[in-house]
Amino acid sequence: MDVRLDGRTALITGGSKGLGLAMATEFAKSGADVAIVARREDVLKEAVAAISTVAKTRVHPVTADVGTASGAARAYEETMRALGKVDILVNNAGKSQTAKFEDITDAIWQDDLDLKVFAAIRLARLALPQMKQRRWGRIINVLNTGAKTPGAGSAPTTVSRAAGMALTKVLAGEGAPHNVLVNALLVGQIESDQIARRHKAQGGGASYEEFVRDAGAKLPLGRMGTAQEFANIACLLASDAGGYISGTAINVDGGASPAV
Repeated sequence: MDVRLDGRTALITGGSKGLGLAMATEFAKSGADVAIVARREDVLKEAVAAISTVAKTRVHPVTADVGTASGAARAYEETMRALGKVDILVNNAGKSQTAKFEDITDAIWQDDLDLKVFAAIRLARLALPQMKQRRWGRIINVLNTGAKTPGAGSAPTTVSRAAGMALTKVLAGEGAPHNVLVNALLVGQIESDQIARRHKAQGGGASYEEFVRDAGAKLPLGRMGTAQEFANIACLLASDAGGYISGTAINVDGGASPAV
């Protein structure tokens, strides 16, 4: 199976590190021009340099906070100016915020929903018309497995992610007649910046490698997933090879989630 993205253009939010950078790199290696969006210009420059060492396509950095209406508009407009179109939209920007329900203020709720729900809504609303017009498009919403199985103390993250799963289904239904495919990828235990931050906060005296090994040993496959493995699935969904997959929420978690 030849998974290629030649001639396509992708916009990836949260694209400067971790899973976003892995997806941007894999898309570029597969032939796509890529716009990567993040808030920090210095980190974006490093990401562009890293991608450019392994791919020859155009990689355009966009400094923007997509958790705001103006930031989402800027991300889209700069991508259009630099690359001319958006064939593939990956809504990846996000962070994990959890607390006891009664401790979550309105401000925390709003911040979480702005970044994880409204950013995806605004960018999809901008990109969808051109995708429909060309009769080709892909939207991938990166969520986590808590969207299907929220537990006590998991708000606000799991609530906003569940909303993202509902948004995926709505967009898939509206996009299908126009060959615009919309799916969600639900992250489980995958090595990423969030895991690195968790190690810093909870690792004790263990090295990062020991922390990852011990946490992964508790999973069905006996290990954590890699960012590359996650990017491979995203690349398939973004390609013509994944042309009959839409409206799904796929667990990328090594079998850990009790929900299919």
